[in-house]
Amino acid sequence: MAILQTRKLDKWFGGLHVTDNVDFALEQGEVHCLIGPNGAGKSTFFKLVLGEHAPSGGEILYDGEDITRTKSYERIRRGISVKFQVPGIFQALRVRQNLQIALQHHLQGASLDEEIDRLLEFLKLKDTEKQLAGSLSHGQKQWLEIGMAIALKPRLLLLDEPTAGMTPDETHATGEMVQALNADGVSVLAVEHDMAFVRQIAQRVTVLHFGKVFAQGTIEEIVADERVAAIYLGEIHA
Repeated sequence: MAILQTRKLDKWFGGLHVTDNVDFALEQGEVHCLIGPNGAGKSTFFKLVLGEHAPSGGEILYDGEDITRTKSYERIRRGISVKFQVPGIFQALRVRQNLQIALQHHLQGASLDEEIDRLLEFLKLKDTEKQLAGSLSHGQKQWLEIGMAIALKPRLLLLDEPTAGMTPDETHATGEMVQALNADGVSVLAVEHDMAFVRQIAQRVTVLHFGKVFAQGTIEEIVADERVAAIYLGEIHA
């Protein structure tokens, strides 16, 4: 059963058709990557799923229920979480305090401390827990926000270019985190440009082009598709 599905999803901005009749399904327990050239409509599709944009037409289903008009905060309460491209951490607070804020309304006392410790280990941030978050490297800031996004144990995690600005080693470590989360039952939809990262994590890939679904399949099928190479892979290597 699909945990996330869109049916004929449309979004117009004035006369610009940014999301064009998109039929999409993310299966329960799947890691799915959304790729495409700049201007393909990936960010708009993401914001429609999150409820930041209201669609011009079509439906969005989460776990079989229509959430097309559901508020963003209600989608989060139902088990959807997001990590945006630019880290939204509290830079003037310590690393441990950032995770405490994410968890404090759900855990208290020893349980809270134990969960923070578990997250710090998972995020490879244990040695930085007393540092100000603003002093972390770019990759570590990305990891900290991933930690805040997964603190409430979402069923569906949305990642918007999670490896942007990372070193190759940081990118690979992020992929291992995604794989571990997926093994623990989290479904993942990632918008990503880094094809090495896509190869590492994706079970299926959807290519958007001019707001439409251009191709879908495994990463091997997508890479072998000459039409995709012409619009996307060729652009990356240019």
